[in-house]
Amino acid sequence: MKNKKKLDSKEIGLDIGLMLGKYFFRTEHLHYGYWTNDLKLDIHNLPEAQENYSDFVISHIPEGAKTLLDVGSGVGNFALKLINMGYNVDCVSPSPLLTKHARDILGDKSHIFESNYENLNTDNRYDVILFCESFQYINLVTALENSLKFLNNNGYLLICDFFKTDAKGKSVMGGGHRLTKFYDLISRYPFELVKDIDITKETALNLKLVNDFLTNVGLPIVNLCSNFLSTNYPLLTKLIQWKYRKKIKKIKRKYFSGERNAENFQIYKSYRLFLYRKQADY
Repeated sequence: MKNKKKLDSKEIGLDIGLMLGKYFFRTEHLHYGYWTNDLKLDIHNLPEAQENYSDFVISHIPEGAKTLLDVGSGVGNFALKLINMGYNVDCVSPSPLLTKHARDILGDKSHIFESNYENLNTDNRYDVILFCESFQYINLVTALENSLKFLNNNGYLLICDFFKTDAKGKSVMGGGHRLTKFYDLISRYPFELVKDIDITKETALNLKLVNDFLTNVGLPIVNLCSNFLSTNYPLLTKLIQWKYRKKIKKIKRKYFSGERNAENFQIYKSYRLFLYRKQADY
């Protein structure tokens, strides 16, 4: 009898995020919101902030570009928006769950490569290769080398994602390549910098929403469940708390310590939009 494939916690988290977003906020976007000065920070305004983010990225697609590769395309909503604007868009989606959603949304309007970007194999070439909060998950060297290979002459690399700063101390918020390492590495490749825009301030506010949710909703639910278990199954609860004490401590600090907030995000992360042009003679 074959062993069942283990469930990926990231896949479960994505599925939960999609269900919550779709049910409560009528949004299926998985990326951060871009909070302009005129938009009140409120969870009900998140869909508008996410649309602002999409519009911001699209505004930096170079004029004349026609073919795009959306790497880490999520559920396909951003790709669909680009297609409706007249772009020809292919997608890279390593997640079976997200690929299923994307196929439902995009149908035959886009070719979806169900693959990691590192393992992508295609003869297609593109005017723009786009990473929206997906660059952080890809090996830096492979990301740059594959982008050179899949770009047309004078094609563009467009990245919108957060990076780690060199701030001292340890953050509870993971993710992101180190910014100084990225600058150093890409300088060795035949890419010409066109734009480098810091949007940390406009995106950090998302962490205030996250922190409010964890404090006002997540923590009370966890405490209720903990009280139920300790009251009805005291011995089992003590055993679990002892056996997994290190993991429990780590989870509490990561999600319920209050450190996952906008202020710390601006210290330990730098959210940037990069636009690079591939040098024509490469």
